[in-house]
Amino acid sequence: MNSIELMEKAAIAITEEIKAKWPSSFPVKVFAGPHNNGGDALAVSRILTLAGYDVEVFLFNVKGSLSPDCQTNRDRLVEQCPNVVFHEIDQKVDLPRLTEQTLVIDGLFGIGLNRPLSSSFIQLVKFINKSPSTVISIDIPSGMMSEDNTSTSQHAIIEADYTFSIHACKPAFLLTDCQQYIGHCKVLDIGLPAVVDKTIEYQYHLNQEDDIRTLLRTRDPFGNKGTFGHGLLVAGTYGMAGAAVIAAKSAMRSGVGKITLHTPATNNIIVQTTVPEAIIHNDADNFTFTTYEPDEEFDAVAIGPGLGKKKETETAFFKQLAQTTKPLVIDADGLNILSGHNAWYHYVPIMSILTPHPKEFARLCGESHFSSDYVMLDTARTMARNLRLFIVLKGHYTAICTPSDKVYFNTTGNSGMATAGTGDALTGILLSLLAQGYTPEEACRLGCYLHGLAGDIAANQMTEEGMTVMDLINALPSAIKKLKKINN
Repeated sequence: MNSIELMEKAAIAITEEIKAKWPSSFPVKVFAGPHNNGGDALAVSRILTLAGYDVEVFLFNVKGSLSPDCQTNRDRLVEQCPNVVFHEIDQKVDLPRLTEQTLVIDGLFGIGLNRPLSSSFIQLVKFINKSPSTVISIDIPSGMMSEDNTSTSQHAIIEADYTFSIHACKPAFLLTDCQQYIGHCKVLDIGLPAVVDKTIEYQYHLNQEDDIRTLLRTRDPFGNKGTFGHGLLVAGTYGMAGAAVIAAKSAMRSGVGKITLHTPATNNIIVQTTVPEAIIHNDADNFTFTTYEPDEEFDAVAIGPGLGKKKETETAFFKQLAQTTKPLVIDADGLNILSGHNAWYHYVPIMSILTPHPKEFARLCGESHFSSDYVMLDTARTMARNLRLFIVLKGHYTAICTPSDKVYFNTTGNSGMATAGTGDALTGILLSLLAQGYTPEEACRLGCYLHGLAGDIAANQMTEEGMTVMDLINALPSAIKKLKKINN
């Protein structure tokens, strides 16, 4: 299938989306650029016109040079739609009046854009953004780079109400600081041959159900609690027993055979009441973490939830770090302690999992903040690659950065999970999966997906506003059943 045929398929798919949402009574103003994104827009213009829509087209050909496919669709539009209102612009133009009833189709620039827009196009972008019209961007909002928008002015990107992305989601769409531009995003499948994907080495991947399902192992029907692993959780200080409870409960709900919780004795009653399944090893201090736990009898270790940051805790944390030989998860106060001791990074076992939220990650890097979400992501990728760690950068689309320089964006979860304890729950899930024998990459991908899916189930039952982390933990069995395709 050649490029012009693919362009036609894309235009048909976009037009079908438009026709399904807006009747032909809505006037359409199309802004097309000189490259292939403009060619898509011109093809959409033709199909909409033939479907009875009132379409006015502005083709910006200021350099007098169109891409071959754009030229083809320009000629098709003029030949097949003689009554269309068509402007080919090589200099200043009187822009149309845009009303609330107007549909604006943005086809100015696509993913081939590699530098910020010129001042004349920025003025056009501002004109469209200030209008009350509904704006539909083809493939990507014009002015946006598909990955790094650090150097792009926020006034130089179309603020779309809808973005119809062709074939695949663009990495920038998954970053928080780009959300204001893309509106409602839908990826349209235009039947690109599978061989196209196989010939490209992608750095970015989506954590999606069909892929994650293949990671979930069949449980041994003749297994015992030793078969399914023994995890060590180092968590909780005086007043923070809840973090230890949450992590322990989520680990038990994720299939681990046994959990041993190393925690101060002051937490015993709370833990034994709320997580009676957990084995308790008390610290030498009754109130805080001061003594490391040897890991010989365990299959995996997690450290950090509710740990505190006292001086003696920092010392014990370093000893735990230096002595641990089993797969390791570091979260919460473990990360905060690590951020204050850069030399200790060399003692973090390779292939360990770090699970920072953005502020924790900034502290790990010695930054007050990052100039953009892309810079933060790129920094996490570099750290994961150089230190041979897994960095689970938590957010709406949690980014799993691997030592092999791949990034997996998680696709489950919702804003109801922005509540106390959900990070501790993820730590417990990751510990459980590592103890069961999943590789660190499998644990990260499966664990993040189950964590978010349980959050989605909890939000559906309790609302995003009303759910708590315990609702998420209680929904973990349903999430596993859903992934196994067992009827709930």
